[in-house]
Formats: sequence, C-alpha cells, structure tokens
Amino acid sequence: MADAQMRDNPGQQRFELVVDGTVAGFAAYERDGDTVRITHTEIDPAYEGKGYGARLAGQALDSLRRDGLSVVPACRFIAAYVQRHPEYQDMVAR
Repeated sequence: MADAQMRDNPGQQRFELVVDGTVAGFAAYERDGDTVRITHTEIDPAYEGKGYGARLAGQALDSLRRDGLSVVPACRFIAAYVQRHPEYQDMVAR
C-alpha cells in the first residue's frame, strides 16, 4: 500500500486521504459544536479493495478523538467500522 496521509479539509467539510498527491477518498462531515456527523465516505474506484477506506476511517476517528470530539456515524461505512473496532465506540454521541 502506498503512503497515505489523512488531512482535514474544513472548507469542504471532509477528511481526505491523499495517496501520492492524489485524493484517493474522503469522509464528508457536518460539525455541530463538539459533535461531528460523518455523512458519507467514498473511495475512488482506482483505490478500492486496498484498505484505504479503513485507513481513512481510523485516521479520521483518531483525529476527532485527539480534538476531544464525539462522532455520529451516519455513514454506513463509518458505522460498520466503529462496530468492528470497539475502541472507538466511546466516541459515539448518544
């Protein structure tokens, strides 16, 4: 897997996974105070099946945790990721 870096792009309200200078995928979000609602995750077809979606999800959640924010996993992909990784379940807004 090529080197991938996640960045927050608040202007477009999304986390982006950049691989070799190209945005390989993103997780769109809406922020309301201390809560971030992740609404949609998309990986470019050229990067599908290579683990980039999981990397994006994990790095986005890690970033939110560092910032002390809770998450609403409105996107099915992020919701499934949180369910498979219980270490993130304490971040889910109730």
